Amino acid sequence: MIWLDVKRVAKAGFVNFWRNGVVSIASVFVATVTLYTVGILLLSSAFLQASISEIKNKVDINVYFEKDAPIDQIEGLTNRLRSLPEVKDVEYVSREQALVVFKERNKDNALIIQSLNELPDNPLGAVLNIRAKEPSQYEGIATFLNQQKEKAVSASGASIIDSVNYQKNKIVIDRLTAIVSAVERLGFMASLILGLMAILVTFNTIRLAIYNSREEITVMKLVGASRSYIRGPFVIEGLMYGVSAAILATFALYPTTFWIRNTTTSFFGSFNLLTYYLSNLGQIFLVLLGTGVVLGMVSSFFAIRKYLK
Repeated sequence: MIWLDVKRVAKAGFVNFWRNGVVSIASVFVATVTLYTVGILLLSSAFLQASISEIKNKVDINVYFEKDAPIDQIEGLTNRLRSLPEVKDVEYVSREQALVVFKERNKDNALIIQSLNELPDNPLGAVLNIRAKEPSQYEGIATFLNQQKEKAVSASGASIIDSVNYQKNKIVIDRLTAIVSAVERLGFMASLILGLMAILVTFNTIRLAIYNSREEITVMKLVGASRSYIRGPFVIEGLMYGVSAAILATFALYPTTFWIRNTTTSFFGSFNLLTYYLSNLGQIFLVLLGTGVVLGMVSSFFAIRKYLK
């Protein structure tokens, strides 16, 4: 008996969906716009995270060693740095590599290149490029390096560390920390506001669709139909709105990502929104499908309460 009621409710929901053609099209259109907005938020969040990661990777602090610093002490300091939980990566640049990088950076300055060629020896020392997991952690790493500067000494008793450029980069690092925090808060607030708007718009649209069936609901109540039996077809109808809208919204995201793919790539050169969309198409569709189904069914469930009283 229960299975028969379920089949009848499902059939009634499908019939209502196709019978109310104009209302169904309007409801699906609104739900599609809502889910399209959700999809844009997902893609924007991915782009934002990639951008933040790229900015973080461009910021580091550097340890410059004296040119006669023993390699074993440099390796010891490198290992101690890598053991810190705040440190993401430590890159060792030898004296020879540092000279090559310096020449490449100043290849258009003939005076500097000529001066280097006249020197009997490489004037540069080895370098450590240190990246933290979070911008706010650089200050702690700089404090650790200042402590190590007093301990890491050569045979002559002088520190093997020439300088640490944290203070020069501190303004940039502090600004980056503030930007990352502000952007994350802004993204959360935007998602919350748009999510609430999506729920309200979908709820009101489905309530309008149910309003057209108010007389049918009254008749069903008069003949003794249960509340769940009356509510069922409208919940199924809301589910169909969500499924249809999820399919349309997922396809609508393709031309959007195709159109702005070059812009996102040129912004930092490493994130192509179209590539991300295609490689994560399944996950995006499932998120939109789940969101659409929940919005449609929950909105229908609450929208019909007024007519069940």
